[in-house]
This record gives sequence, C-alpha cells and structure tokens, in this order.
Amino acid sequence: MKLKFLFLPLQIFILLLVVFMANINPTRSYTSVSNLASNRVVNLTTMALKLEEDIKNDLYRARDTFTGDITGYGADCPLCGGTLACKPSYYVKDGKTTYPDSDYGTVRIVASSKNLSCGSIVRFQLPHVSSEPIVAIVLDRGVLGNDLDLLMESEDYANQFAGRTTTSYDVLRVGWTR
Repeated sequence: MKLKFLFLPLQIFILLLVVFMANINPTRSYTSVSNLASNRVVNLTTMALKLEEDIKNDLYRARDTFTGDITGYGADCPLCGGTLACKPSYYVKDGKTTYPDSDYGTVRIVASSKNLSCGSIVRFQLPHVSSEPIVAIVLDRGVLGNDLDLLMESEDYANQFAGRTTTSYDVLRVGWTR
C-alpha cells in the first residue's frame, strides 16, 4: 500500500516532465525580425565610404622617399620656351604654375631628372614658400640626380622666394596612371 502511494506522485511527475520536454524543441531557433534590404543599403554605403577613404589614403601614401635640392625656376627664364619637356602642349609662359591632374586635383609643376618618370607625383615641404606640403607633378626636365626645380610665376619670384633647399620628398605616384 505504501508503495502504491509513492507510485502515483512519481507517475504524475514523469508525466509532467514528458509534457514539459515535448514543448521544448531543440531544433527550434529564435530569430529577430530585421529588414535585410535596408541593412544591405547601409552596408553598401558604408563600404563605399570606406573604399573612398582607402583610395584617398593610398593616394597620399609614400611609395619612395628621396633627398635632394629643391630650387625654383620661372617659365620666363632666358632659356625657357614656355613648354614643358613631358607635356609640350601645356603652355606655361603666361605664369601658370599648376596642372589639373585627374587623381590629385590641381598640383604644382616641377622639373626633375630622368630619375623620376614624367607624370610622377611628389610631396615636399618648403616652409618659406607654403605652410602646407606642396604636391607637384613632374612635367619638365633639366636638373640632375634627385634634385627638383619648382615652377614659379617668374624668374624674379623664383630668385626672391625659392632659394636652394635640401630636403626629403616623397614620391606618391611613379609616372602616369594611364
């Protein structure tokens, strides 16, 4: 009799345990509702902004660094014809000192030796000419070794402000991109 009394609660407990276990499904997964389409748009936008930032940062990453003398010259110098060795169709006798590069925007013009290919982009600091670093493109020749010659508005201006400065400069691009 005593055994029968204990057997009934045990049966009820086992029955409740089976019912409870039947309601728990181990393969059931709980998911949250989200709008995948808008998430993709945000992710693509974020990826595009990141790619744009990476491209910009890569544009201004130094590929190489050289040390040389940086001087100035004017397009109106006695031996200058107003055209550039690397870009003869680009006339500078009128005092133009910049060039519209498709990757770097408006950049200054420098002469280099053949150590740097035409179209190379360089960056250097000349505190007596500009407080910002100067980004320039190699469009002319006429110097030796690792030296650069910065095109200035006139020969007088070059003599007055440029001088001769030994400095390091970064090569950001080697030659034309196309």
